[in-house]
Amino acid sequence: MGVDAVWQGVQVFGYQVKTKTTATHALLTDLQAKVLRAEALAKRALALKQNGYTPDVIVAHPGWGETLFVKQVWPTARLGLYAEFFYSQDGADVGFDPEFPSAQDPLSNACRLRMKNANQLLALDEAQRCVSPTKWQKSTYPEKWAQHIDVIHDGIDTELLRPNPVVAMQLNGQQNLTREDEIITFVNRNLEPYRGYHQFMRALPELLRQRPKARVMIVGGQDVSYGALPPKGKTWREIFWNEVKDQVDTSRVHFLGHMPYPDFVKLLQLSSVHVYLTYPFVLSWSLLEAMSVQCAIVASNTAPVMDVLEHEHSALLIDFFKPSELVQSVCRLLEDKVLASHLGAAARAHAVSSFDLRNICLPQQMQWVQSLASINS
Repeated sequence: MGVDAVWQGVQVFGYQVKTKTTATHALLTDLQAKVLRAEALAKRALALKQNGYTPDVIVAHPGWGETLFVKQVWPTARLGLYAEFFYSQDGADVGFDPEFPSAQDPLSNACRLRMKNANQLLALDEAQRCVSPTKWQKSTYPEKWAQHIDVIHDGIDTELLRPNPVVAMQLNGQQNLTREDEIITFVNRNLEPYRGYHQFMRALPELLRQRPKARVMIVGGQDVSYGALPPKGKTWREIFWNEVKDQVDTSRVHFLGHMPYPDFVKLLQLSSVHVYLTYPFVLSWSLLEAMSVQCAIVASNTAPVMDVLEHEHSALLIDFFKPSELVQSVCRLLEDKVLASHLGAAARAHAVSSFDLRNICLPQQMQWVQSLASINS
């Protein structure tokens, strides 16, 4: 029925369905890609089953759809899922940064997020248990599912990622850097708004003015890991660098791209102050790595960060949207080496006690898998 009417005293509100089409609805594009992956994996799993293989436990990340049909192939297997993040209209990344509002109307945006979660909801419905890396990431899930989620981080190598007072590395094959240099580090997989790159750039003019000997080392690529794409033909890196480059001494700002891991560890060991900013979203490993290396950290006071750092105890936490606070806090740590040392030591202690791969996280992960095996299917 496409018209409104009254039927036996009942007000009936009709709606009109669009003409059928063979094209995929825009809201189904994401789910369709995941169904295609699920179908391909199911066919491969079926071939394994026909050759006599039946697993007791399946552990997987459901985010790309592969787990959708595994229980249709192996119905008795116990399924454990990595519950990384559940999309929401409120309290997380969506709508957090007013500089980048959603291009869609509220209803369309809500529907889009609902469909982005559809794959996870289908997977969660068949899972026996799930695991999230942090308490906050678990909290993004509805309580119906959160009660089935355990919190165990992936783990970091705190033996490799440790302070090194005699570390040195060359910059551009010329200048030798040591712990005596004033080095500010900023690390993302890709330089983009989700990880506060725009706010960090806006802090640079005043930061470099106040610290005339400081060098800023920026690690990260020019692609997009999360959030909206930049305007066609541009990158977020160049957009926000262009915004400030005429106001800074460009010889003291170094874009290092993606670094070999041993060099990345050295850079963290050299860092005088490490800056980490993020939307309320998945916590970056790089923050935990910086904690393990005993960096003095200035970070945004967003929920995932406050899961692992405490203001004035293991870091200085600032308002994501106030570059002036970033400048003030970085300068404070560069000036007060006793405080910087205290915060760095506390950050490392927490990383070792909570996120060490060999002694904490891996044993918990193995125990979790064993517990899955004992669940009745």
